[in-house]
Amino acid sequence: MVRISEDLIRRRAEHNNCEIFSLEEISLHQQDIERIEHIDRWCKDLKILYLQNNLISRIENVGRLKKLEYLNLALNNIEVIENLEGCEDLQKLDLTVNFIGQLSSVGSLKENVHLRELFLVGNPCTEFKGYRQYVLACLPQLQWLDGTAIRRAERIKALQNFDDLKKCVLDQEAEYVKKRTKQKEEGKTVTTNCKPEDLENNHLSRKDSRIKENRNQDSDLECHPNQNSNSEDEESSFWGKPCAFTPESRLEAHRHLEEKRRAKERVREPKKKDKPSRTLITSDGRVLNVNEPKLDFTLREDEENSCVLLDLHVYRHLDTSLLDVNVQPTYVRVTVKEKVFQLVLPAEVKPDSSTAQRSQTTGHLLITMLKLHGEIKAKETSLKMPSYDSNGNGTLEASKEKRRVISDCQKLEVDPTKSFAVQLANIVPKEDNTTTHGPLQLSWPFSVQEKPISKDFVDDPEVPPLL
Repeated sequence: MVRISEDLIRRRAEHNNCEIFSLEEISLHQQDIERIEHIDRWCKDLKILYLQNNLISRIENVGRLKKLEYLNLALNNIEVIENLEGCEDLQKLDLTVNFIGQLSSVGSLKENVHLRELFLVGNPCTEFKGYRQYVLACLPQLQWLDGTAIRRAERIKALQNFDDLKKCVLDQEAEYVKKRTKQKEEGKTVTTNCKPEDLENNHLSRKDSRIKENRNQDSDLECHPNQNSNSEDEESSFWGKPCAFTPESRLEAHRHLEEKRRAKERVREPKKKDKPSRTLITSDGRVLNVNEPKLDFTLREDEENSCVLLDLHVYRHLDTSLLDVNVQPTYVRVTVKEKVFQLVLPAEVKPDSSTAQRSQTTGHLLITMLKLHGEIKAKETSLKMPSYDSNGNGTLEASKEKRRVISDCQKLEVDPTKSFAVQLANIVPKEDNTTTHGPLQLSWPFSVQEKPISKDFVDDPEVPPLL
């Protein structure tokens, strides 16, 4: 029995980068699935679901798919239409070649008001008298049935005779249910009371059933040339025995095919020798360099930040969930799809402080590992600063000074007595020029020569001094 697993859905979601939570369309056909499960919890945004050509016997666990628009369940073992009321946006339902004999179960689709197309071709209910008229009367929202457009006239006619039509359909359905109950109890088809023409029309040999279901499997079902005559007789007897086309016979044929296929694989495939496990660490504790996935890589040391950088060229479209990074003090190990990449590091690192990042463009994996005993080297930068003389007078001449950038951020202390801003008053150097007229001092760019005082000069104290 094949069950729906997260790995199966993820492998079928390659078009969505293997993401299942945002998946809108998925194809799970020809997977030998016998039960629908987990899809309604993992893929709530699903709009299109392909489940044809499986072994599903019941419609279940799809009620939470509110956005589902198209459901394909053709070539399965479904007998009743049920559990689709929660699919509010369902527009197309394909149930071709199933075993639906309870035609009244189509009434459960009344809640699906957006349903426009329904396929029931190849089901036992299509042999009922008044089948098409009954479906049209029960589902007024339908526009197409079995690939044929529904005309307004035939819908009106079906509604006019609905009471008699319903009684006729229910009687035929009751007879079919009795027949199916008898088949389930006996576990095989009763052929003694059947006429030859009924046996020809209603029953198929397992060989014909096999050809009808999958013509491509004929070559795989041929007997091996080395088989004895008894096995050949048993094989021809199994496929030649007449049987009804029922869910039980279809499941029995599938299991027989699966058993024959496995037996053939055991004969054809030689016994594989157990591959010895690759040695990653020797008995004396020496770590080896291993590159099983054969990936390109770049290993370098960043002296400025005191760390070791490993750039592993991982495949661009590889899902990140298939990568496992393990950083140890002396080596790093990356598992890529169960293949080991291991590399010895040039210096001891801190595993707890290491980080791994994946590029969204190239897909490369960058692993940053801090050194255990490393020191961050300072950067040397040249800064142009104005110089000052002993009196604090600045000039615009620039001088280069080398300053160290310390790893721990320290505050820059500035001498408040000195200002780096240009002062207009100090553009020209000051001189100690004093006069007898007061404490005011003037600075001139040139020297002034005073005229000698004449002999006839009289100093009048009432006259203010000239500036």
